[in-house]
Amino acid sequence: MLRLPITTVAVLAVALSASACSRNKEAPVHLAPSRMTAIGVNAYLWRASLDSLSFMPLLQTDSNGGVIVTDWYANPNNPGERMKVTVSILDQDLRADALHVAASRQVLQNGNWIDAPVQAATVQKLEDVILTKARDLRRQALPSAIN
Repeated sequence: MLRLPITTVAVLAVALSASACSRNKEAPVHLAPSRMTAIGVNAYLWRASLDSLSFMPLLQTDSNGGVIVTDWYANPNNPGERMKVTVSILDQDLRADALHVAASRQVLQNGNWIDAPVQAATVQKLEDVILTKARDLRRQALPSAIN
């Protein structure tokens, strides 16, 4: 009978269990990763946020911290009102709670810009647009044969 030291037996047991766990008996699932971390935050959310805000002038972008701040933007069809948006990406995973959008609104009264409330639906709509675009970007990252 072969006698091995306990440490050798333990190492062999760990190695065998690790190799057994790594075998995938099911067909491989082809998904683009939900976590893209070439930058400090989720790359899909970052790209989708930049694309969604591309019509507004940007004041600050920090891809490591996940913050995008726009300058004031006035719609040419409504020059008496302007908006400013801050997008914060809070995680490296593509999840709805990894995105936070805040907006400020001002209206022009007697030649002065006065703070005005932003409808909650406006912020929610912008978050939905960014999340939908991020999911679309993730889908497009799939190999073309699978699409």
